[in-house]
Amino acid sequence: MTAETDHDLPREPVAAHEPSPRSGSIALVLLVAAGLVAVAVGLMTLGRVQAQPYILGILAVLAMVGLFNLFAFAAGIIRFVDRNLDDPVMGRIADHAFDGLAVTDPRGHVIYSNAAYLTLTGAAGPQDVRPVERVFIGNPDVSEAVFRLLKAAREGKRQQEEVRISGQDGSQGRWLRMRVRPLGTGKRETRYAVWSIADITRDRERQEDVFQELQHAIEYLDHAPCGFFSVNPAGELAYVNATLANWLDYDLAEIGSGGLKLTDIVSGDGASLLTSIVAVPGEVKTEVFDIDLRMRTGKTMPVRLYHKLAFGADGAPGPSRTLVISRARDERSDPDRAAEVRFMRFFDHTPMAIATVDRGGNVVRANARYAKLGQALGLDSASKSIFRAVSSRDRHLLIAAINQAAEGQADIAPVEVALEGTKERWGQFFVTPVDSAENDAEAAIVHMLETTERRALENQINQSQKMETVGQLAGGIAHDFNNVLSAIMMANDFLLNAHKPTDPSFQDIMQIKQNATRAATLVRQLLAFSRRQTLRPQVLDLGDALSDLAMLLRRLIGEKVKQETIHGRDLWPVKVDVSQFEQVIVNLAVNARDAMPDGGKLIIRTANVTAEEAAKLAYKGMPAADYVRIEVADTGTGIPADIRDKIFEPFFSTKEVGKGTGLGLSTVYGIVKQTGGFIYVDSEPGQGTSFQIFLPRHHAELEAQVEQPAAVASATNGAAKDAAPAAEAKPRADLTGQGTILLVEDEEGLRALNARGLRSRGYTVVEAENGVEAMEMLEEQSGAIDLVVSDVVMPEMDGPTLLKAMRETNPDIKFIFVSGYAEDAFEKSLPEGQQFDFLPKPFTLSQLVAAVKETMVKQG
Repeated sequence: MTAETDHDLPREPVAAHEPSPRSGSIALVLLVAAGLVAVAVGLMTLGRVQAQPYILGILAVLAMVGLFNLFAFAAGIIRFVDRNLDDPVMGRIADHAFDGLAVTDPRGHVIYSNAAYLTLTGAAGPQDVRPVERVFIGNPDVSEAVFRLLKAAREGKRQQEEVRISGQDGSQGRWLRMRVRPLGTGKRETRYAVWSIADITRDRERQEDVFQELQHAIEYLDHAPCGFFSVNPAGELAYVNATLANWLDYDLAEIGSGGLKLTDIVSGDGASLLTSIVAVPGEVKTEVFDIDLRMRTGKTMPVRLYHKLAFGADGAPGPSRTLVISRARDERSDPDRAAEVRFMRFFDHTPMAIATVDRGGNVVRANARYAKLGQALGLDSASKSIFRAVSSRDRHLLIAAINQAAEGQADIAPVEVALEGTKERWGQFFVTPVDSAENDAEAAIVHMLETTERRALENQINQSQKMETVGQLAGGIAHDFNNVLSAIMMANDFLLNAHKPTDPSFQDIMQIKQNATRAATLVRQLLAFSRRQTLRPQVLDLGDALSDLAMLLRRLIGEKVKQETIHGRDLWPVKVDVSQFEQVIVNLAVNARDAMPDGGKLIIRTANVTAEEAAKLAYKGMPAADYVRIEVADTGTGIPADIRDKIFEPFFSTKEVGKGTGLGLSTVYGIVKQTGGFIYVDSEPGQGTSFQIFLPRHHAELEAQVEQPAAVASATNGAAKDAAPAAEAKPRADLTGQGTILLVEDEEGLRALNARGLRSRGYTVVEAENGVEAMEMLEEQSGAIDLVVSDVVMPEMDGPTLLKAMRETNPDIKFIFVSGYAEDAFEKSLPEGQQFDFLPKPFTLSQLVAAVKETMVKQG
């Protein structure tokens, strides 16, 4: 701030006002005291009567003197002053202080001022002293500062302001620092204000000189022919000079605002080299690196870095100082330099970690990828041994390879070992000897390629191929068994119709039926695992479905196991086969019960999982999407790690012989996979097991609701069968009908039984062994065929081909496919828009005739 006083401030100092010295002597006091004593003694010698007038006179004189002093004190002629204020040292300090000092009373009058105050305010003498507000009145800038000071003085606070007093006639002005504070802490003392004024012109000039020098230094550094940057311990660029910013095509303002990090300007893994310097407490290290910097446009430029880093007493790194020399010109001007630059680029940008080691495995030099690997493995920066990167159980393999290289052996076989760290990681090491005999420090060159993802992918592919192979085998076996079971169940139905319950053989026939039904259940589980069963999906609310299962689950798990269901809020709908989903939950609950023979807790949780949350879960094979998660957890014995990958395989079981088929979890796996979901297991021995099921979210707006077709009766799974109550008997429906049915089946025995059953219900049946024969029969009947019941897999002409050929001749002909495979197995081979019904094998006589009548009525 600038201000001009209302009068000319003198340049020469004015003599300070000296306070009047006070007279007084101890000798005079003693003399007066001695005189009084002498008068008293003299009066005592005169006698009491003669001395009385003299005493009265002396007392009158003393009374008059005392009264005069009282009046003089009241009038201010006489004052009692504290002797501390008369201290010559304290008084001279204040009077001759370099800063101007003044004390004002509550009314703002100056009651004390020293010589410096008179000089700085331009007062001619003590009689001309004025308070601060009157000295600088008239200038708005200074007046504002003075107003704030006066306000602080009235409130008993401290305040400081700096103002600039402009010089007269163009001369250089002055800078003043003005302060105010209360005289003391007492109530009365806070009403008095102590003002101080200091001339800080020279300090300001000194600061400006330093600032100018700093500006010049920064300007020199910014326009130096080399780059310079500084990085703080957090990896952020604290400073970048203009030359380097220009090389990298960045705006200096953008860099100065803290918007860039070291990794933003260093190409590849080069930043790992700068952050991998071995810490030595209390020392300063300078390392030289040849790396590439990345421009804002994405292009790279080769540079050489002289990286200086200081470590604190505790080994913590401080801010770095790095000099950058561009080597881009070397590529064009000097062939030798160009070759060196190309080699360093190759060395640091190769996807393999490269290091040279001595006989003891200590790293002599390494590229950026190796430095990054060490940081990823969590190795101590002070560790130089390459063996620390390898797991202790495989370390001997790498030691043997380096020993072979140190002895000069060639063609050393690659070594694939587990890497050190908390996560499972693998690496393949290629060790070659160093040919130069002069370099005793380097014994071998080690190339390392991380193979973690490759091994994981190989394991995943092997597991997938194994499961697919087993699934194909299971599906083929199930198809053949379905044909056999269909014949057994159909013949069994004929026997039941021919025998009454009172017949001695009726119970044997019922036993055959029960065993056939159980066999059909096992075959269905094989189809579930191979994902070749027929599903009837529908939109389902998982909360309602699990609530309906609660009673059944309580009966299954028994009284020793406590069940708890935790429903997520606002669950998204899913599209699943209700009966198959119930089978999944029941199978998992039964397994959990068996894992808790002494009791425990079964917890079922549901929750929505967004695509962002699914991506963070990082489950193998599960893409990021919206899912509904069903978690089935228990507090049982857990699953050992060595068999955890085998639990979903068919016929794999840890139970005793006769207590399990080994198809429970394989069925769960197949149903979840065929529904489009994913299932994962987390388990620790002794800590329990948790199955995580992820079903894709159903979007009703993307898929029109399809009317649920009539459900075809299916056998219940073994676990639910033991606990489910027997279904109440229903009135038998009328399954008789009329019409001509073309039955196409390559299994002669099964075809004969199916034809016999349909004829027994009033239908006319025409039989054909394959599709070619069926077309001939269709021509012979001249359109008299009302319904075609055909197998899917047949020689010469399969079912889908037969359907297409018949629809070309008779577009309205009705069709039912029967097969031991799922409907999805051949649906893709059908022409678009074709309508048909499907009956999965094995089926009973009642199921066959019910499907036939329903199709005849529905399409009639």
